[in-house]
Amino acid sequence: MPKTLADGRIALVALTKAPAKLDAPTADELGAGVRLECRINKSDYSLGATGSSTIDDQELCKMGASQDFGPAAYSGSVTPFRYLTGEGVADEANDVAWDMLREKGTHLWLVEREGPMADAAWAAGQEVSVYEVNTDTPQKPSDRNSGYIKRVVPLAVLDARENVLVAA
Repeated sequence: MPKTLADGRIALVALTKAPAKLDAPTADELGAGVRLECRINKSDYSLGATGSSTIDDQELCKMGASQDFGPAAYSGSVTPFRYLTGEGVADEANDVAWDMLREKGTHLWLVEREGPMADAAWAAGQEVSVYEVNTDTPQKPSDRNSGYIKRVVPLAVLDARENVLVAA
């Protein structure tokens, strides 16, 4: 089997309510979410593990210093594009990512899937990662003089289940 190119193969859905099982969301739960993958900037998208903290505990009988991995740590950042009319009014049909992410303290569950094309339907057995997040204050990006109007939204990851399967 060949390697899979990531281009166009990352789906991202936002849920306003937690799945019944964080480690086994259903296709119906995911299908009821808001699709964000076509509203988020690809170049700076980041959501996942950042490395674990370390602990220095070791047995008295061992020589030297030691470290081992402790709790996992996660972080994230998404950059939603803005969809505005010529008068500067939000286009309600397309500005959905901004609407979901613009308020500091918004509590969401973001579910990411890699592999199938981004617009493919959710199906049992697909591998996904589920992140419970809170949003921070959106920030204006440094490249405001070129490209599209957008905002960077830092995410605090409160809980995560990576590489879990969609339940039937």
